[in-house]
Amino acid sequence: MNNNDFYPYNGGYSSAAQVENEATLASYTASVMRRVFGKMFLGLLATALTSFLMLSSESLLTALLSNSVVFWVLMIAELGLVFAISGAINKLSTGTATALFYLYSVLNGVTLTPIFLVYTEASVFQTFLITSLTFGSMAAFGYFTKQDLSKFGSFLFMALIGLIVCSVVNLFMHSSTFEWIISLAGIAIFIGLTAWDTQKIKEMIAVTDPSQVGKVATLGALSLYLDFINLFLYLLRFFGSRD
Repeated sequence: MNNNDFYPYNGGYSSAAQVENEATLASYTASVMRRVFGKMFLGLLATALTSFLMLSSESLLTALLSNSVVFWVLMIAELGLVFAISGAINKLSTGTATALFYLYSVLNGVTLTPIFLVYTEASVFQTFLITSLTFGSMAAFGYFTKQDLSKFGSFLFMALIGLIVCSVVNLFMHSSTFEWIISLAGIAIFIGLTAWDTQKIKEMIAVTDPSQVGKVATLGALSLYLDFINLFLYLLRFFGSRD
């Protein structure tokens, strides 16, 4: 081994090739990540437009609010779509996976509509801005940091399971104090998940065959979409003003 192995100038072709490969990979990864965030943004837009249309139609609102069966059917359908996209992504075509993601976004817009009847428009908009800034900051951290965040992944996943269990328990306890604790924990968990998921998606792109990267983009968009929506909902409990 000689100095030419380390320095791209003075004939160090192996080092020059490595630098070029790294630059190419970084450019490719950035390109795919733009697709991920683009799909996520369109999903959020579909959710927002669906909620707006629901709020503008008295008949649709009545159908949703007057029949709990309809609401729960929609909730079960949403869970089914998440499991279908996440669990069967390798069996789905890119187009089908993307279509299912947008269908999920629309259904989520329907089920989120009652929330916007509770809080003022100004506080919802304010919370959306806070969520966007927080999410953007943590996504950027997850993308650019050199620190390996995988060690936090299992902890965050277990914390998420605990959060779900506590939320179910509080449905019967009706404790306002416990509700605040759950909300704080939810904010912390989804802030962490945003950074972790972003880094995980970036790493998946690097090892995925280019012919399959469209599926990774859809799966990544779904993960970040869920992080954003949940972070927004937990922040809304703190910053939302009720009508």
